[in-house]
Amino acid sequence: MLLQNVEHYVEQLIPKRNELIEEMEHYAQEHGVPIMELIGIETLLQLLRLYNPERILEIGTAIGYSAIRMVTALPDTKVVTVERDEERYEKALHFIERANKANQIHTLFGDAFDLHEQIVAEGPYDTVFIDAAKGQYQRFFELYVPLLKEGGVIISDNVLFKGYVAQDVEEIKTRGARSLTRKLQAYNEWLMNHPGFYTTILPIGDGIAISIKRGDK
Repeated sequence: MLLQNVEHYVEQLIPKRNELIEEMEHYAQEHGVPIMELIGIETLLQLLRLYNPERILEIGTAIGYSAIRMVTALPDTKVVTVERDEERYEKALHFIERANKANQIHTLFGDAFDLHEQIVAEGPYDTVFIDAAKGQYQRFFELYVPLLKEGGVIISDNVLFKGYVAQDVEEIKTRGARSLTRKLQAYNEWLMNHPGFYTTILPIGDGIAISIKRGDK
């Protein structure tokens, strides 16, 4: 969401990633796999360094890019990650093995709604990272809130949806984009007014919402 010239400037300042990470970035671009934008992932990693979670639940593995970046930045952290697309799941296992991170990343194959019992068994979690089907964000949030420790953080990616959420929905050309925009607008409003969380939306990458669980008082 940054101005293009500013975004390019900041990207040029980011140190080069290792060969495997850059290979994954190229693969994602070539095959249309949605991974976090470069400035977005760097922001996420810095937030996690500050928070230093022991256990992260990631909804939406894709090819394992975010999971590998997270455990590389946080060597003592474990990630449980869920992917429902079989081809992406297999590719994630491939990259995780090549990164020598299988001891830190437990990858589950299936729908996050169907694997609830397995995900519960792996918890509780200090952080939940939602980066899957945008139309289901509120359902993911509500389902996995009970597994979040007090003071835990839920991070939602893509909440600004290419800036569509700030537009008049009726001016958006495709029906699918209009539908997703309405759902994300509703999610953002619900999230910002949730009594159990303090939430901030950062206009970075495709929009990152950071929701901190309030303590019981």
